[in-house]
Amino acid sequence: MLRKYVLTILFILTLLLAIFNSQTFEPTSELAYSDHPLTIWWNQGYFATEDKSIKKIVADWSEKSHIPVKLEIISENDIHKLAFTAIEAGNPPDILFSMRTDFELTQSWAWEGKLADVSDVVEPLQDIYDPVALRSAYVYNQKSKKFSYYAVPFKQSSVHLHYWRSLLNEAGFKSLDIPHEWDAFWDFWKQVQKKLEANGKQVYALALPMGTEATSDTFYGFEQFLEAYNVKILNEKGQLQLDVPEVRQGLIKVLEWVTNFYKDGYVPPKSVNWRPSDNNIEFLNQNAVVVENTTMSIPASQKTDKEIYFQQMGTIEFPKKPDGQKMKSLVAFKQLVLFAESKHEKAAKDFLSYFIQPEILKTYFNNAAGRWYPVMPILWQDPFWSNSADPHVFVAAKQLKENFTRPLNKVSNPAYSEVHRKNIWGQTMKRIVIDGLSPEAAADEAIEKIKDIFFWWQNIN
Repeated sequence: MLRKYVLTILFILTLLLAIFNSQTFEPTSELAYSDHPLTIWWNQGYFATEDKSIKKIVADWSEKSHIPVKLEIISENDIHKLAFTAIEAGNPPDILFSMRTDFELTQSWAWEGKLADVSDVVEPLQDIYDPVALRSAYVYNQKSKKFSYYAVPFKQSSVHLHYWRSLLNEAGFKSLDIPHEWDAFWDFWKQVQKKLEANGKQVYALALPMGTEATSDTFYGFEQFLEAYNVKILNEKGQLQLDVPEVRQGLIKVLEWVTNFYKDGYVPPKSVNWRPSDNNIEFLNQNAVVVENTTMSIPASQKTDKEIYFQQMGTIEFPKKPDGQKMKSLVAFKQLVLFAESKHEKAAKDFLSYFIQPEILKTYFNNAAGRWYPVMPILWQDPFWSNSADPHVFVAAKQLKENFTRPLNKVSNPAYSEVHRKNIWGQTMKRIVIDGLSPEAAADEAIEKIKDIFFWWQNIN
């Protein structure tokens, strides 16, 4: 009788354990976290709805799991600096989301063993992930000598082009006049500037960052132009190709092509000193007709003004490449990382597993005003992304849903994240437009810098 009673109790306990394990979180005593709550540092959004959304998601999980959370919303520039300081002090947050982590740090932190392996978070959902998003988070740990998932991708962005329909109309053109061929496309905006100038209006054709401060916009935008001209800095194995004559010549050609916009007066002179979001401001103030931007934050910022959003502003796909082929969109996958020194790794993974459930991410995206895009194809089924009445979200979603994309070079080789962090392309363009170097000399200077970075990675790390 006693044996039957014990077996019954064990069966009930096993059943309860199975139920709890099937959830996306595991209830844990709050007392264990009274002095050191689970700490999450989150990059401040451009819009209040973004921050409000993550606060609610965290609060809901905390209530369900009975685990206290200290969520800190920090500006983009500050969170980057604070993260480095905290890591050096041996006291990083448990979880970090920074806008620049995927660009510059995931690969190097994983390589150095500073990130926790989050395979048990990602793998249960890997069948519904975009394979390229998974690839971006599957990186090498030099300490453990293995590849694994060291980041949790949850949204993506690409380079987009926005323009003022209203300025186009003032110049005597309409949207249907915009060419789709490469040279004709860019020459068109020069003509728009000239027409506006003839009407007494000082407006630049293009808002293109040309300096070292706006790292992501400058670097990412230039990488998109390299893609346009089929300049492959890395081969399929992630190896440098800068000694290949055709690659060097291609780099010189792109540098000359881009910087000529500045030299010829089609880009604002102050673009060499722009900080992050200054290109947004310049465009929104209608000081430029077209802007290249790495998220959809510009139209999203105007969503409450129906006249501007639906009538005055437009989003357009890139033209065909110079060789006539369709342009591939470079995609960046924004990621959450869990530090290896986390005091609450188990709870942190519970939260991460909860956060990337499709229904939770759907809510998050809907509150981001179309600034970010899903990394799970199932989420594209939301009518929000296929509403052709939206002149911005629909165009950008089409650009990404067609899967004619490729990840940034850092996914192929972690050393390239250092090329991004140092903004080699921003340095190089500034050397041309401010210091007067020829595109050839500037390209060779950049090539040597990149070679030094790769040598350091291969021989010192």
